[in-house]
Amino acid sequence: MVDIKITGEVLDVQLCVALVMAPESGGVDVFIGTVRCETKGKRVLRLEFEAYEGMALSEMRKIADDALRQWPLHKVLIHHRTGVLEVGEIPVIIAVSAAHRAAAFEACQYIIDTLKQTVPIWKKEVFEDGDVWVASHP
Repeated sequence: MVDIKITGEVLDVQLCVALVMAPESGGVDVFIGTVRCETKGKRVLRLEFEAYEGMALSEMRKIADDALRQWPLHKVLIHHRTGVLEVGEIPVIIAVSAAHRAAAFEACQYIIDTLKQTVPIWKKEVFEDGDVWVASHP
């Protein structure tokens, strides 16, 4: 099972975890990205996310399929939010389930790292003294 979504709505952590739970899974790993209050010593007021949705969904599906080929996973979920997000809000949730924790940990890290490198989702950081569009990866 693969669940991929881009939405302007608030992401639901409990729902995402429930969607990847499976009786055959001994481990569920979840990455929750949050909007932090500071970047490079500057106070962040908010983030704004935009996506080329069709291409982003296709790339997210490729990442999920790659993870399923590389690790013995049961379920993969990738949800990303677009729009204006305030400090503390959640722009991304990655969740995977597997029989064993190592596969879940490794796959989850692979998914978020690859998403930040390849998926056409852009982030604008808004500060007290201006704003800047930044690459999604550090």
